[in-house]
Amino acid sequence: MTMQPNLTNDFHPSPMNRRQWLSRMGMGMGGMGLASLLSTTNSFANTEVKSSNPLEPRGPHFPAKAKRVIHLFMNGGPSHVDTFDPKPELTRQHGKPLARPNLGTERKTGAALGSPFKFTKHGQSGLEISSLFPHVARMADDLCVIRSMHGDVPNHEPSLLLLNCGDARQIRPSMGSWITYGLGAENQNLPGFIAMCPDGYPIQETQNWQSAFLPGVFQGTYINTRHTDIDKLVENIRNARLPLTQQRRQLDLVARLNARHMDQHKGDSALESRIQSFELAYRMQMDATDAFDVNRETKQTLDLYGPGLQARQMIIARRLLERGVRFVQVWHGAGQPWDSHDDLEFNHKNLAKECDQAIGALLFDLKQRGMLEDTLVLWGGEFGRTPTVELPTPGANQGKINGRDHNHWGFTMWMAGGGAKGGYAHGATDEFGFQAVEKKVHFHDLQATIMHLLGFDHERLTYRFAGRDFRLTDLYGNVVRDLIA
Repeated sequence: MTMQPNLTNDFHPSPMNRRQWLSRMGMGMGGMGLASLLSTTNSFANTEVKSSNPLEPRGPHFPAKAKRVIHLFMNGGPSHVDTFDPKPELTRQHGKPLARPNLGTERKTGAALGSPFKFTKHGQSGLEISSLFPHVARMADDLCVIRSMHGDVPNHEPSLLLLNCGDARQIRPSMGSWITYGLGAENQNLPGFIAMCPDGYPIQETQNWQSAFLPGVFQGTYINTRHTDIDKLVENIRNARLPLTQQRRQLDLVARLNARHMDQHKGDSALESRIQSFELAYRMQMDATDAFDVNRETKQTLDLYGPGLQARQMIIARRLLERGVRFVQVWHGAGQPWDSHDDLEFNHKNLAKECDQAIGALLFDLKQRGMLEDTLVLWGGEFGRTPTVELPTPGANQGKINGRDHNHWGFTMWMAGGGAKGGYAHGATDEFGFQAVEKKVHFHDLQATIMHLLGFDHERLTYRFAGRDFRLTDLYGNVVRDLIA
């Protein structure tokens, strides 16, 4: 399974050793396995330019509206009918059985569960937003609310992968990896793609920010933002035994040895990734401390974002973008997810309180710094929740009959900045919120639209692997023009 570029390669015949002979002749499974390790070439399909530095900044296919992305991931599936999709008829029918479409859910549900949160109009646009997000609501005229999202299945694992990687089952590169692959990074002393997730990995763990068959240098760098000490925040960031000058000499020696090996195995993606990782780890010692130190912010800025972990995450995200990081994913709810099968009112209220001020401040801060116009902010989870109450299921919930089940048939996400149409609500679910019925947007459509805002034709940003060209949107996806300003 070799990776081939979209260019014709020059062929230079040379004597083959036993390893090369086995890999080229494809003698059995051993040869097939070796082929992936001894892959011959990589290239950037969007620019058709080879570079010794895969993170070197590159231009997209056409002029872009966005240069960078912050993905605010609400892990577990926040309820659309309690946040950004008002359903007054659901409230009027609270406690009553509903005539429902024949849609499968993960667990059994019962009567209508009206939202305990009040929706009001905000901004000149009059976007309706629930009382859970008063700070975000102040930025209503910058929000592009997509009320007609839909996915494939009502389960966390496949839905997380579908949103992050474009495929619910197969090992595929994450969206951050694709974007970094296409654009490179603007700061060579920091990773191009950073995933901030406090308190350990979420469901599906590192697959959410994997590079898969793309070179490893494009994989997201995981940061546990629960820590404030830079040595714990970024593991092994400093060498306690050697000063920078000696590290540089040591690294140069290793680089020369690796270069010799590369001469014999052109395009070995694993080796190339290892070389780049060594270099990046060395350079991060100089810039990482500054980027992650929120104490360098003014008191006014710290007060704007408020207290707590989410405030610190949002400030770090903005600081990373200022320093040229291309894609930052900020997780919320990894420890206590938005997965409110019970006690939805209590849990959603607490979770929103943790992040609302910080998200509103992030949007305001980006705007006042002139960054929002070319920074795309994406908010949402892997699905929404049912408008009907979840019934007791042994081993699945606490049986309190005050929560909602998973709902992939219709839910809400929003974008802001980066060329997204502000003060706009796109599409609709039915009168109760069961399913998307107007201007439906699948995850692949959203991904195609995000790539378009970044200047890419999602069908052309490809990578050849195992004999075919792969892309983020697989074989699907259409740019939703109505979402673009």
